[in-house]
Amino acid sequence: MISLNEKVASGIIKMAGIKNAAELKDEGFIIHKTGSGQKTIYVLGYDEAGTMYGGLEVSEIIRVQGIDAVQNQLQNPYMKVRGTKFNIPLDMRTPTYTEPSDAAQKNIAEMWNFEFWKEYIDNLARFRYNLISLWSMHPFPSMVKVPEYPEVALSDVRKSNGIWKENYSLNGWGFDAPEIMKSYDVLKKMTIDEKIEFWRKVMAYGKQRNVKFYLITWNIFIYGVDGKYGITDKIENPVTTDYFRKSVKQMVLTYPDLAGIGLTTGENMYDYTATQKEEWAYATYGQGVLDALKEQPERKIDFIHRQHQTKANEISRIFKEIRNNRNINFLFSFKYAQAHVYSSVNQVFHQDFVKDIQGENLKTLWTLRNDDVFYFRWGAPDFVRDFIKNIPYDVSAGYYYGSDQYVWGREFMSKNKAEPREIEIVKHWYQWMCWGRLGYNPNMGNDRFVDVIQSRFPSVNAQEMFNAWQCASMIYPLVTGFHWGALDFQWYIESGQSQPSVSKTPSGYHDLTNFINLKPHEGTGYISIPDYVTAFLSNSDVKGITPLQVADNIIKYADIALNWADKQSLANSQELKFTIDDIKTMAWLGKYYAHKIKAATYLAIFRETLQKEWQSKTIEELNNSAGYWRHYATLGLSNYYNPLWTNRVGYVDWKENFKWAIYEVTSNGGKLNMPSMQPTSGGTILEAEDVSNNPSLIDSKLKGFTGKGYVGNGEGHARQQFKWNYNAPESGEYILEFRYTLNRDDVFPIELDINGKKLGEIEFWSTGNPGTWVWERVTVNLEKGINTIAISPERFVLLDHLNIIKN
Repeated sequence: MISLNEKVASGIIKMAGIKNAAELKDEGFIIHKTGSGQKTIYVLGYDEAGTMYGGLEVSEIIRVQGIDAVQNQLQNPYMKVRGTKFNIPLDMRTPTYTEPSDAAQKNIAEMWNFEFWKEYIDNLARFRYNLISLWSMHPFPSMVKVPEYPEVALSDVRKSNGIWKENYSLNGWGFDAPEIMKSYDVLKKMTIDEKIEFWRKVMAYGKQRNVKFYLITWNIFIYGVDGKYGITDKIENPVTTDYFRKSVKQMVLTYPDLAGIGLTTGENMYDYTATQKEEWAYATYGQGVLDALKEQPERKIDFIHRQHQTKANEISRIFKEIRNNRNINFLFSFKYAQAHVYSSVNQVFHQDFVKDIQGENLKTLWTLRNDDVFYFRWGAPDFVRDFIKNIPYDVSAGYYYGSDQYVWGREFMSKNKAEPREIEIVKHWYQWMCWGRLGYNPNMGNDRFVDVIQSRFPSVNAQEMFNAWQCASMIYPLVTGFHWGALDFQWYIESGQSQPSVSKTPSGYHDLTNFINLKPHEGTGYISIPDYVTAFLSNSDVKGITPLQVADNIIKYADIALNWADKQSLANSQELKFTIDDIKTMAWLGKYYAHKIKAATYLAIFRETLQKEWQSKTIEELNNSAGYWRHYATLGLSNYYNPLWTNRVGYVDWKENFKWAIYEVTSNGGKLNMPSMQPTSGGTILEAEDVSNNPSLIDSKLKGFTGKGYVGNGEGHARQQFKWNYNAPESGEYILEFRYTLNRDDVFPIELDINGKKLGEIEFWSTGNPGTWVWERVTVNLEKGINTIAISPERFVLLDHLNIIKN
């Protein structure tokens, strides 16, 4: 492989007969076959990055299709910058906006683990990303020594083990409350010099992979300063201005491979005008960068200013000297889809901003926020391709993709006990591949994605899996596009909730009233429920996609995904099993929302007409919706830990939200009659009635059981013992799937005994009403041959069977 800037390049180009080398641009590559039988393959890059990408392309083609599939091609990047937005929890004393959350707290140590960054950067390079933007409220104490303020620099890496509240101010206040700061663990002993050396090493490694680093801050925060030197968070304090200016200068000087400094104004600057904020930002960040370049006159750097609460032309005026400096590339940053890229391929929030920067001849980096997909493996290349192609190209410098409600560090939610745990972008490889590869080349066809799936999962029909995976994933934009809560605290789809102040419900759960009142995303063409009801009752024509059509589309996609998943063999790799389960879980989540949208529509009609038939339809759809939430929560809990503490919507508790789902049925005048969960096919079903120690407890009044009946009378706390013998064909992991219904809402932790040894507990929890059959799973190790499996639940548990599935 050769780079175009090498001295020998022109001779090799001529010898190989490459005619289109002049068409190459930064990071572009040519693959060219020549020689007898086209056996010689040349990879020609415009630069080292292009050569690397070309080599990765050839390697992938050979891996997924074979060497004969390599064809002549030229690729140049579509988006110049293809980055990640990474809210980085450096230390309890220098937090990020995501700090009050499980995702941040469980990843502080990883931020100081070089092996994490090495794997992260390597995968970004494979996916064609070329930027990591690190977002922090006040990173300087953890990353630099400022000569004029030496006592601000922090040694060691600390994590609070104090008491956190569920919710904190959306402005980022209170992360240094006494109850947080007074008790902590030292995760790593490090001097500030060792910290600097660590980040220099990380950035240098990124440079080897064509992955550069930006550091971007929110302002004005002084976490970690601890009152030293009279530094405050006030603009009018000259010490504060000087401290920030010196800190920015030192950040640039300290890290030769740092490619950009960025800022956003407004989060903690509420007492000031837009002009005052920008003048302070220029006096600190702007002047700090200029100061550094005076000492390093050959240094090139990007300066990123997020357009947040100030007009672009005002920012441009105040930062004129930055703009005019030939060594500084001034870029805006703008939230292109608010907090939810998974809403619509047609975004509508940028038009005025684009007009402003076009007039200033400026470009922007688009912030693409994913505050939607945290748990499940998402992948819809058609959606991502259309989304990227719809981004205004002429004003685009590129994008960075990431979250404010999550830290994409090392995975911590899976119940898979493999150690070390995967990093998030390895678990979610397909999602991250979509946004990286299609940003580099949006014309990359679905056939490549299918081939990659086939290579990774050779036992499946990859085309069918591609279709099912995409259908399940499309549930996210279909639902959020219809039920549009623009910001992260206004809507999180995987829990169906927001902050309580938004939903006006005690937990933040979005009930039917929320679904009626919250309007669709303007780029979708969806009709709101009130507008549809008005047109329906007046027998008027309505333009657009109706709520019931949206619901039917969601059901169609969910059914395609479920039909495929239900046909898959259980004898699969661990990753494939989890992926199939994620596809099913997303599909069941879609069923929940589809029936909820229908219920909300019928309720809105009922409220206008008071006709009983519409109330009956509402109750029917609410029962379906609640039942599918139980399906969703059950399979989700089989593979993942929950509740999840988030920084925007608080605790995400699937069990708690099931209570709200069934409450909606009864509070609207209905009786519970939810769909039951069917046994997973392919396992060995051992009936409860065949091993009951009390035949008088065998019953068949409730319908929907398997076998001859079920065991339990639904009364009393006396325990009933079940002991099955199972002849395992081989040693290894097995899934025990217990199917049951409850006669009350209590949670029942039940001790599980395998071959006479207590292996922990399995929890049977609310089924809503007796006759709604559900299952819970636990994964255990069984020996080849006869194994004894025993549980002793209380009689409130009506047990149908045990289904044993080879894992």
